[in-house]
Parts: sequence; C-alpha cells; structure tokens
Amino acid sequence: MELSQDTKNILGLQLPTDPRWVDLAEISLSEILTDHAWCEQKAANTCISLIQRYSDREKLVDELSPIVTEEWGHFRLVLAEIQKRNLKLGKQRKDHYVNALIEFQKKGGHIEDRLLDQLLTMALIEARSCERFKRLSEGLNDAYMQKFYRRFMESEAGHYTLFIELAETYIDKEKVRKRWKEWLDFEANIIKNLEVRGDRIH
Repeated sequence: MELSQDTKNILGLQLPTDPRWVDLAEISLSEILTDHAWCEQKAANTCISLIQRYSDREKLVDELSPIVTEEWGHFRLVLAEIQKRNLKLGKQRKDHYVNALIEFQKKGGHIEDRLLDQLLTMALIEARSCERFKRLSEGLNDAYMQKFYRRFMESEAGHYTLFIELAETYIDKEKVRKRWKEWLDFEANIIKNLEVRGDRIH
C-alpha cells in the first residue's frame, strides 16, 4: 500500500490506514460515532491537563485554551448526531492505539523531555485522526456523513500542526525533529500490528 503524497506531505505518517477499515466502519457506524465522541472528550481533557501542568508556559496556555472549547464542541456535535439517530452514547472503550503511544513517552527525567513527548503524542493522535477522517469523508457511501467527517478532518489537520509548533516554541527545533521521526517510526509499527476494527477511530 502506498500512502498518498498529500498525506505524506501534510501529516508525515509513514503507514496508511488499511483500506478495509472504512468498509468495516460503515457497517459499524454507530460504534464509530460513540468512539469518536469519546475521542473528542479525551482530547479536550488532555489539553486541560497540559494547561494545568504547564501553566507557566504562556503560549501553550493561550493556544490550547480555545482547543479545549473546540474539542468539546466536537464532542457535542458527535453526540447530537448520535441522538439524532436514536442511538445511545455508550461506554468509553479501551484505546489500544493511544495506550501504546503513552507507553512510548519518556517518564521521569527532564521536564523538557516529558513536555516534548506529551506534545508529540497529541500531534500524532491528531494526525492519525485527520487521516482517518479523510478516509471516512472519501470512502463512506453516505454523502451527508462524507461532509460530516470532512469538517472534522480539516479541524484535526490544524491541531496537528499546532502541537508541533508548541514543541518548537519551548524546545530546540532539531531535537523536536529528531524525536518526531522516532515517534513516526514507532506509530507506523503500531498501525502495522494493530487489529483492523471498524468500531474504533484508532
């Protein structure tokens, strides 16, 4: 499988989503919507945690504050879609993809290293989410849902770049680039070995 050139240039992802995922997602759209809603909620919570942990970093606080509002707005949009379909939100599921990324984060050591990995984790989640939303916006047979997910795709692309820019604000750019390459390689290995399931965004 070849990753489209635009995805390589914009997102830097090393491995594309398996094409079968969109077909499975269409069959399990109610589960996808539930998982998507919880992903947006967790994104908002993570940004809040970063603001709390690094409250002395003015640019980080200023830039992430509106992201919290936006992500929570996304949660409400997906929730409204779930309710419109007479579905229930459902329980939050274990996210093996995100948990694997968290395991790769540097623990302890210098605060700069921890901040860098936390920001790059978020950048990667946003990049992969953007790629998945792009797949849904192009691969679903429902024209309404195509537009629904294109909106999210465009938003996540902007978030991805913001987290990279924040990392470069506080940390040497060469160090950021080197660690980002390590993260991209690690994430590709996760995707390669992750079970293809249609009831998960990741």
